[in-house]
Amino acid sequence: MEHKIHQGRNVKRFREMLGIKQEALAFDLGEDWNQKKVSLLEQKAMVEDALLQKISEVMKIPVEAFRNFDEEQAINVISNTFQDFSDHAVATANYCSFNPIDKVVELYDEKIALYERMLKEKEDMMVRLESLIRSQ
Repeated sequence: MEHKIHQGRNVKRFREMLGIKQEALAFDLGEDWNQKKVSLLEQKAMVEDALLQKISEVMKIPVEAFRNFDEEQAINVISNTFQDFSDHAVATANYCSFNPIDKVVELYDEKIALYERMLKEKEDMMVRLESLIRSQ
């Protein structure tokens, strides 16, 4: 039985891993986006290529991750990577081409940059609103 990759669910998984709320993703995707629309997007099995590319740019995650990530395959890799020897697990996969700690730090830095950008945009919006109020 062939297992289909659910791209919308992958968007949700990566969004949650990065700690990004649906409202924040909607804000970064543009004016015609809102929380409800992101929620509906995350329910779609297939996402249009142009939209997937935009999400990739916003979340700073390779578009291939949304297209190819399969939870079942990931679980199989993880379970095959670790074997239990008596009372402790020994990693048997020595082929890892990156340091997982570096990836966590990289994601953390990107998350901080995203929050800083959102804070700056919020401050800019407040300045615009204050000037709009003053002009009336």
